[in-house]
Amino acid sequence: MVDRTGLRTRAATPADAAAIAAIYNQGIADLIATFETEPRRTEKIRKWFKPGNLIVVAETGVAGPLAFAASFPYSARPCYAGIGEFSVYVAREHRGRGAGTAVLGALIEAASTARLYKLTSRVFPENVVSRALSKGLGFEEIGTHRRHGQLDGFWRDCVIVERLLDTSTAGNQP
Repeated sequence: MVDRTGLRTRAATPADAAAIAAIYNQGIADLIATFETEPRRTEKIRKWFKPGNLIVVAETGVAGPLAFAASFPYSARPCYAGIGEFSVYVAREHRGRGAGTAVLGALIEAASTARLYKLTSRVFPENVVSRALSKGLGFEEIGTHRRHGQLDGFWRDCVIVERLLDTSTAGNQP
């Protein structure tokens, strides 16, 4: 699908692993989006491509992927089936141009098609761009994990965001 900014989104393939690793490694180096500190190698990203994982990319068609969004099962426990934990990363030189919106929108569509019930993530409180992105696409901030993990020797909080995708099962709540 091509959006109004000229970006095309599509399901990622293992051939995109090197580009995804490069984008993800920028996010790791920036220390604003993840607790991860070790750069990812292409081979590790290729292992993401298995049933239950959703990975989409945004591109202009010229230089390959410039953003990606991925959702992995929240937990292996059966009670959490249908919940995906997601991440969004945009190459530095393409930030602020709509790539995050395009790729997260495509991930929401893919998750709905895959019949996921909910997407959720944790965002550092100071990552105002990611928080605005998620809010703009219908995610709600539902709480904060205080001192959830350490990064560079400091405890960091995480804002929990979620979006219900399939409200037809809402009546199944206790």
